[in-house]
Amino acid sequence: MEHPPVMRMVLVGKTGSGKSSSGNTILGRDAFSAAVSHSSVTTQCWKQTGEVFDRQLTVVDTPGLFDTSLPEPTVKREISKCINMSAPGPHAILLVIKVGSFTEEERDAVRQVEEIFGPDAWNYTIILFTHGDRVQSESRLLEEMGPELQQILEKVGNRYQVFNNAKANDRGQVLDLLEKVEEMVDANGGRFYSNLTYEGVVMMLQRREEELREFYEKKLEEEIKSVESAYEMKLSEAHQERQKVEERLQRELQEVKRYYRALESGVRHVVEQTVPTDSMENILKFHEALKLKFTS
Repeated sequence: MEHPPVMRMVLVGKTGSGKSSSGNTILGRDAFSAAVSHSSVTTQCWKQTGEVFDRQLTVVDTPGLFDTSLPEPTVKREISKCINMSAPGPHAILLVIKVGSFTEEERDAVRQVEEIFGPDAWNYTIILFTHGDRVQSESRLLEEMGPELQQILEKVGNRYQVFNNAKANDRGQVLDLLEKVEEMVDANGGRFYSNLTYEGVVMMLQRREEELREFYEKKLEEEIKSVESAYEMKLSEAHQERQKVEERLQRELQEVKRYYRALESGVRHVVEQTVPTDSMENILKFHEALKLKFTS
């Protein structure tokens, strides 16, 4: 059976523009509200996936990238995580702008998009206008657009989609967006957006995945030896119940293997949360905090 094509999208824009709601509308479920509930910090970048209209979607929400109240180190870390999560590169950068007056915060967000992703990123960008219930008609929206917003629209090749997140059940608006993304990808020669930063991140993620997988393979071998050693004495002392002890040994070994395989399955998610300066010790601490998520 063929897998549906993968489409990676990153939602960018100022705080309160409707990024998370748009991500939920695209995926057709309460994906990002649920993600935030797993974290006490609501400014973290988060990645969610799902199959929509026979396409495998990866959507990255970036609430912390454009929050001026956050300290600079936090923002830089979230930028690194965003790039990690969308590696090897996004097919579409969705610049989310709320219908209405174009504010100073939105100007800053637009400027930061270019600073973070680079000037070539505009070839992979679509403007997503939220609060579509306020739009009488798309022609009226374009007529009332100020000169600054018109310049940005020209930068992205006049690509835009109006979203009404209050009507997430209107799946037609999602299909319109996905078709526009595909048209844009075709115009870009079928490529996703990449640059030297993304290329370096891909190599870093692969290296750290291998290191973490090797670590857990070694831990698994050590754990198996430890369990088998603990049962050696029990087996030597067992007579009539020897079969029962052996069965229990096999069950415990099976569970140890399941436990470490589950940890290995979460390796990609863990390394996406890291930045190049993180040591392996810190990465393991982070994974330790997430163990219940992967092993339950």
